[in-house]
Amino acid sequence: MSHTPHELAEEFPEAIDRIHALKLEDTHFARLAEEYHTVNRSIHRAETLVEPVSEQHEAELRRERLRLKDEIARILRENAA
Repeated sequence: MSHTPHELAEEFPEAIDRIHALKLEDTHFARLAEEYHTVNRSIHRAETLVEPVSEQHEAELRRERLRLKDEIARILRENAA
């Protein structure tokens, strides 16, 4: 597992199996999960100053991560067992 905070498995620990299944079955969900991962890694790299960015850009990244997380959460709720 990654040491990057806010990974989907960390955010939705009760839905790890559903996340995996949806990544395989639903191309839209898979794309959202990949986008979330990419944005989350960018935020982590900015926070750790590996790739510093402006405060404004970091805030935009955080808003995008929240938007993606909300959409992922909606899909997980709709596909609850």
